[in-house]
Amino acid sequence: MDTTQQNSNAWDKKVEEGSRYTQPVSSEIIEKSKSGEWEITVTTEKSVPREWFPKSLDGLKILCLASGGGQQAPVLAAGADVTVTDISKKQLEQDEKVAKRDGLTLKTVQGDMSDLGDFEDEYFDIVVNPVSNLFVKDVHLVWNEVSRVLKNKGILIAGFTNPLLWIFDDNQEQKGILDVKHSIPSSTLDYLPEDEVQDYIDSNQTIEYAHTLEDQIQGQIEAGFAMTGFYEDDFGGTRILDKHIKTFIATKAIKLKMD
Repeated sequence: MDTTQQNSNAWDKKVEEGSRYTQPVSSEIIEKSKSGEWEITVTTEKSVPREWFPKSLDGLKILCLASGGGQQAPVLAAGADVTVTDISKKQLEQDEKVAKRDGLTLKTVQGDMSDLGDFEDEYFDIVVNPVSNLFVKDVHLVWNEVSRVLKNKGILIAGFTNPLLWIFDDNQEQKGILDVKHSIPSSTLDYLPEDEVQDYIDSNQTIEYAHTLEDQIQGQIEAGFAMTGFYEDDFGGTRILDKHIKTFIATKAIKLKMD
């Protein structure tokens, strides 16, 4: 099946439902951003350390990758030349609404994060990629494409999920029980009973892929990146797992072009 289209439809639905990651930032946040007082997230709760970015964003070309929803791109567009790409048209419309509302200039491109063919080689100074590569089957394609479109010594700031999150049975966790049931790597559909798969698809739910930490971290290194920053995050205490471990990761990596 076409999982890209499935996830595109699913995120369009999330916009209609007003899910957390589809809600644009306020005009007040944009005004602060224009004055140089800004922050963004690429995980769930924690803000990206300001020192992960250059002191000034003026004139820098930033790609907000799989980052629709009107949250990261408009904030960065208050000081930089920003392009935002996402598989969801409705998510991109959230960015366009903020730009129109607050007098910002940004470019939106609908597309798959594992195929950045719309962009030239070594074009961007920074790529910002919030938690999203769980929606693509082969994360290596993402890292390779990011490396291609980044300039030498360009910065990649990425958020992703610790695969530990997926090994537990969701229904049991909601009851407060951590029941190890699944393996890594795997996908949403791997553990659904056959007679439930079509209903799941028809209900426009996302299809997620649990990538190994090796694919997430070594995958960046193999694509030509040197990791220079790392932190962990959680659900802010709303999940039972938060009592035991943080299940989100953010990394800063620098592209190093090898001669």
